[in-house]
Amino acid sequence: MKYGTVRVGAFTPKIKTGNPDHNAKAIIKIIENAKKRGVEIAVFPELCITGYTCADLFFTRSLLSEASDAIKTVAAATPENMIVFVGAPIEHDGRLYNCAVAMSCGKVIGVTAKTELPDYGEFYEKRYFAPATGGIGFCESLSALMGDILYVCKTDPELKIGCEICEDMWADVPPSVELTRAGASVIVNLSASDEVVGKAEYRELLVAGASGRQHCAYIYADAGEGESSTDVVFSGHNIIAENGAVIAKSEPFGAGEVITEIDVQRPLADRRRMGVIKQADKKFETVEFTLGDTLNKPLRKVDKYPFVPNDSGERAELILSMQSRALKTRFDATRSAALVVGLSGGLDSALALLVCRRATKSENIKAVTMPCFGTTDKTLGNAKRLADALGVSLATVDIKETVSGHLKDINHASRDVVYENAQARVRTMTLFDMANACNGLVVGTGDMSELALGWATYNGDHMSSYGVNGGVPKTLVKHLVRYEANRLGGKVKLALEEILNTEISPELLPPENGKIAQKTEDILGKYDLLDFVMYYYCRYGFTREKIEYLLGQAFCDTEKAQRDKAVNTFFTRFFKAQFKRSCLPDGVKIGSVSFSPRSDFRLPSDADRK
Repeated sequence: MKYGTVRVGAFTPKIKTGNPDHNAKAIIKIIENAKKRGVEIAVFPELCITGYTCADLFFTRSLLSEASDAIKTVAAATPENMIVFVGAPIEHDGRLYNCAVAMSCGKVIGVTAKTELPDYGEFYEKRYFAPATGGIGFCESLSALMGDILYVCKTDPELKIGCEICEDMWADVPPSVELTRAGASVIVNLSASDEVVGKAEYRELLVAGASGRQHCAYIYADAGEGESSTDVVFSGHNIIAENGAVIAKSEPFGAGEVITEIDVQRPLADRRRMGVIKQADKKFETVEFTLGDTLNKPLRKVDKYPFVPNDSGERAELILSMQSRALKTRFDATRSAALVVGLSGGLDSALALLVCRRATKSENIKAVTMPCFGTTDKTLGNAKRLADALGVSLATVDIKETVSGHLKDINHASRDVVYENAQARVRTMTLFDMANACNGLVVGTGDMSELALGWATYNGDHMSSYGVNGGVPKTLVKHLVRYEANRLGGKVKLALEEILNTEISPELLPPENGKIAQKTEDILGKYDLLDFVMYYYCRYGFTREKIEYLLGQAFCDTEKAQRDKAVNTFFTRFFKAQFKRSCLPDGVKIGSVSFSPRSDFRLPSDADRK
């Protein structure tokens, strides 16, 4: 286990109902194989030592004695640096309990009894078992604590595991509520949920919902082949969820196993941010276990583009609707007569214009292109083609003389930051003055990636009346523009494809041989990499070391020098740029990361961080 990442598995052994010796051997075989595959937390189904469907065999001394022996056999085979949870009937103080037995390093380390015993339909557990009584006791037959237990990893105390059993999850107040309030970051559920039509989908919703509601990872192991089919059938539907999403599962009646990695730091980051976890009313006894500090080659794919949806377009449509509705609300509230947008021929301004067109009629939009020292024929042509395709009027205001006069006024001749920023500020002044002349609203075009890196001129393109792209990172800008190109087709698609194929640039330095000289990604690094770093730092607060590890996994096909450049650029520029984010114009929040100082993101402008 490293970086909060632990490999986990949910397994459904092929059992024989009422044969603990056979079942123990089947479980041990799976444990041995799981260990070879790097599994550190292994979860097996409810009552898998005996079989869930033993019925009145649970009353027999022979079955219970054999079950006790089988538990000890499995425990003795449990290796180091691994914790295993197995379901079994346990006698304690004259009662029989349906239990999750935790094992590690050759011994039983704890026992948790089921709280909610179903007694409806095909279920009649109250006939055999007593519900958990709460508190903590000592199970003499297994020489282990029994009751309200939280299993804590000595090598990484953020990994705290709580147990619930099948019906516990379906209850109105599951035991996992108190467990997570007490600090559990992982919940394991040992289950024997029979299959009926429609139940699998509902089961997945419950598991995902539990992990999201309680901000945890959830490992669900279901009973399967070998259980009695007298009246029901079990499918081995195993599910692993994290923070509200199913990240791995075995299909019903499939392989009966699922292995992946969970990251306990993700849900814990949300707990810290949201502050919604109350203090537990119960007191839990902690039992420690140990995992190794090695890092397996990950099975779980790290998404290269965490900001970009991978659906067929529903999410893109939603985002564009959010942007356009927010802009329309501001447009109507200010009783403006026009939306004024600077059109550079690049991605950000193209998206802003598309949003404007969704928000109002084309005759209410005034696009302005403002060529200056760095403008190329290509980007100027892009702007003209897009405005024409969308039926929007386009004014051309050449600002070269204005900028040259200003630079002469301040006696400045160098092609430095003053030279560049003067152009951006004159463009912004032009847009606001033109908006004043027509009772218009200046629509900002800058995106969230630029805000993170400070890649905007203070009181230049940094400012607008409303920033529609302020919640949209560059990788998502590309996705939305491509979506609109395919949706609208025709001349609009051709114009947008030209823009998508144009190198990203602020165009503040003169072209070289008619081509763009100032290429943003040559200066900052690739936006794919930069957005990845931004996501994991701003969304989860991960350490630089962990982000570098994740970046290496996601972009293993990218040179390390490029990855290092992106990380260095982000952490060098992010904190220095906070003063620009502290006075952003209004703009709509789109995803889980936002830089608005009023609604989401608060950071001191003089923080001493690197």
